[in-house]
Amino acid sequence: MSLFFGAVRQVGYVVKDIEKAMGHWVRLGVGPWFYKEEVDSTEFRYYGKPSRLPKLSIALANSGDLQIELIQQRDAAPSLYLDSLASNGEGAQHVAYWTAERFDEFCRQLIEYGYVEGHAGRMGLNRGRFAYFIHPDLPSAMIEISESTGGKAEYFTEIRKAAGNWDGRDPIRRRPGADSKQQQPSREPK
Repeated sequence: MSLFFGAVRQVGYVVKDIEKAMGHWVRLGVGPWFYKEEVDSTEFRYYGKPSRLPKLSIALANSGDLQIELIQQRDAAPSLYLDSLASNGEGAQHVAYWTAERFDEFCRQLIEYGYVEGHAGRMGLNRGRFAYFIHPDLPSAMIEISESTGGKAEYFTEIRKAAGNWDGRDPIRRRPGADSKQQQPSREPK
């Protein structure tokens, strides 16, 4: 628990093979996974400058109140995801704090503490903003501030509820992404 930002709500992992990573977590009893092969991104900045939207696949599941995020980037657009893979390989990349009303305040506070915005943007039209911060003295302590309003808050609540009632069936729940208009059928992990 942070005195300033509240509870850590998410741990994000960068991975090279998201299907394999989901399968691993399912074998550990974590799920169900809500998977988007192509995430709808509407804006993206890399170190404060507008940047090409990265092509991302993202899977989310909860273990209790903690959300686990798996991120696979499928192109070479500049991002902290690729930076993390290049410097540290696959693994935990960030912790996230969620806020419905204090996004700008939390971001300003991190900058006052010496953090730098590495990348930021918005995924989807009504899903709120996100910003990832790194500190030059402790680059392994990457922090995401996630604006959990509108559709994002509802989606995160759906994921948490599904985990609380999960019996191991239907472990990967594919969601529509950038180019799909209908939900895809679920598949068992490989």
